Amino acid sequence: MWAAAVFVAVASLATTTLGAQAGAADSPPPAPRAAAVEDDGADCEVGQGSPAGTSTLPDPFTRTDGTRITSKADWRCRRAEIRELAERTVYGQKPARPDSVTGTVSSSRITVNVSYQGRSSSFSADVELPGGTGPFPAVVVYGGFGADTATIKASGAAVISYDPFGVGREGTARNNKQGAFYSVYGSSSSTGLLAAWAWGVSRIIDVIESSGGSVLTADATGVTGCSRYGKGAFVAGAFDQRIALTMPIESGSGGVGAFRSIAKESGAQPLSSAYSEQPWLGDAFGSYTGNPNSLPVDTHQIVGMVAPRGLLIMDNPHIDWLGARSGAVAALGGAEVYKALGARDNITYWSDVQDGSHCAVRSEWRAPLQQHIRKFLLDGGTTSGTFRVSGKKSADLAEWRDWQTPALGDGGTSGGTTSGATGGDTGGTTGGTTGGTTGGATGGSTGGTSGGTTGGTEDGACTAEYRMVNSWSGGFQGEVSVRNNGTGSLDGWTVTMTLAPGQSLGSVWNGRNTGTSGTVTVRNTAWNGTLAAGGTATFGFTATGGSNTAPGGITCAGP
Repeated sequence: MWAAAVFVAVASLATTTLGAQAGAADSPPPAPRAAAVEDDGADCEVGQGSPAGTSTLPDPFTRTDGTRITSKADWRCRRAEIRELAERTVYGQKPARPDSVTGTVSSSRITVNVSYQGRSSSFSADVELPGGTGPFPAVVVYGGFGADTATIKASGAAVISYDPFGVGREGTARNNKQGAFYSVYGSSSSTGLLAAWAWGVSRIIDVIESSGGSVLTADATGVTGCSRYGKGAFVAGAFDQRIALTMPIESGSGGVGAFRSIAKESGAQPLSSAYSEQPWLGDAFGSYTGNPNSLPVDTHQIVGMVAPRGLLIMDNPHIDWLGARSGAVAALGGAEVYKALGARDNITYWSDVQDGSHCAVRSEWRAPLQQHIRKFLLDGGTTSGTFRVSGKKSADLAEWRDWQTPALGDGGTSGGTTSGATGGDTGGTTGGTTGGTTGGATGGSTGGTSGGTTGGTEDGACTAEYRMVNSWSGGFQGEVSVRNNGTGSLDGWTVTMTLAPGQSLGSVWNGRNTGTSGTVTVRNTAWNGTLAAGGTATFGFTATGGSNTAPGGITCAGP
C-alpha cells in the first residue's frame, strides 16, 4: 500500500494533554455509553445545501443555513448534516439497516445474513474470547494485522477478526465493485469501500444485538485497524453510534488526516493517489482531489461525529507518506467538538512513538489501549484525553481555523461548566467560566499531575495564570489562562514568561509565540483575542530540555 522507500528519522517528541482536569475532590464523570441506535439523527431534516469552499477547516458548529448551534442538544442534527455532506462528497452512502439481518454468535464465530429488496448476501467473522466468564465486550479488528490483539484480550475484551474484503473487495473497478455489500446494493454503487466496510461492521453489531447477549455484550463494541483498515475503523466508528470506542491506527491519506492539510503536507500520499489506489473513497470524491478547499466537510468533522464516544487515534510520524501532521490537525480540530460537548477527556491522539515500522505493535500504545478498553467497554477505569504529538509532525490548529468554539449549554443555555474542565480557551468569549484558574487544587507549583496552578500577575488589563498539565522525563506541558479584568472588552493580549535554563518551547497552540527559550512572549490568535469583561482564553504549550521547572515572571498585558 505504502511507498516502497521511506526515510525514517528519530523525532523529537512532545506531549500534550487536552484541557484542565477537575480538582481532586471531584469524581471523574462516567464514560458515555454507546447510543442505542446506529444513527440517532436519522429523523433530522437535512437540506441539500453546501457551505462555501474555504482554505481553512470548515466550522463544525455552523449549520448549512449559516446559523450556529448554541446547545449540546443541537449537535444531534448538526451531526446529521455533517454525515449527509460526508456521504455525498467523500464516502458515498452508507445505507441504514436493511430489511432483514439474521445470524449467529458463538464463542468462535459470527455469521451474518442480509436481505434487501430481493437481494441477499452473507459473510462471517471469527471470534476469540478472553479469559474469564462472559458475556464480554468486543473489539472488531479489521484485516488481522497491526492491532495489539493480545492486549485487547488481556484487557478483558473479545476480538472479532473481520475480513472487510468479504464485504467490499479491493482490486476492482469503480463500476464493478464486488463483495457482500455490492451484491445487495449493486456493483455500480457509488459507495466506496470504507463506507461498505463500515456497513459490514454495523451488520455484525445487529447480529450481536439479536443474539441475546450470552457471549458478547451488545452495548460495548469497539473497532480498530491499521493502514487501510485504520481508514475503515475510523469511518465505522464515525457512522455507527453504537460503537463505544474507535481506534484507528496509522490511517494515512483518506483516513483521519485532514484533506486540506494532506494537500500541503510534504511527502504525504496525495489525495489523488489515495483515491485511485483502491476504491476506498466514494466515487464523488474524485472531483475534489485537486481542490480539497471546495469540500464542504473535512475529517475534523468526521472526528466530531464520533463525539462524545471514546476515540483513540494512533499515528506514525516516521513515514511521511502517512501524513501524521494532517492527522494531528484533524484530531485537534475534532477535539473542539469534544470540548464543546463537555467530553474533552474522551479523545486521545498519540504519535509519540520510537519505532518507525508501519503497523508495528508498539509498547507506547499498550497502556492507553488498556485504559480506553477499561473505560469505554468495561466501565472499570478512567483516562484523560491526551495529545502526545511527535515534534517531527507537530501541528498548530490556529493555522487551520477562523472560527471559535462555542460554550454549548444544556437545555439551551450557553454557559461553560465549572472546575476548569470545559471552560478555558474555548469558553471565554461565549459565557464559559474561568477554566484553569478555578480548576484543581492538586499539582503544586511545578505540576507533575494535572490541575495545580502557580498563580500569575496582573497589570490591570488582564491576569495570566499558569498550570502544569502533564510532565514526563525531559519535558512537560503547561497551560496559561488569560482573564480580562476590566469592565469593557479586551481586544488583544500578550503574555510574557521566562523559561528555565535549558528549556525550549516545542508546540504552542491557541497562541503565537515569539522566541523559544529564555524570555518568550505569546500573543493571542485571530480568534481568541477579544475577551468580554471577565472572559477568559487559554493557550497551551510543550517544553523540552532542562528541568520541568515552571516558567517564571509570567505577566499579561493588553494591546
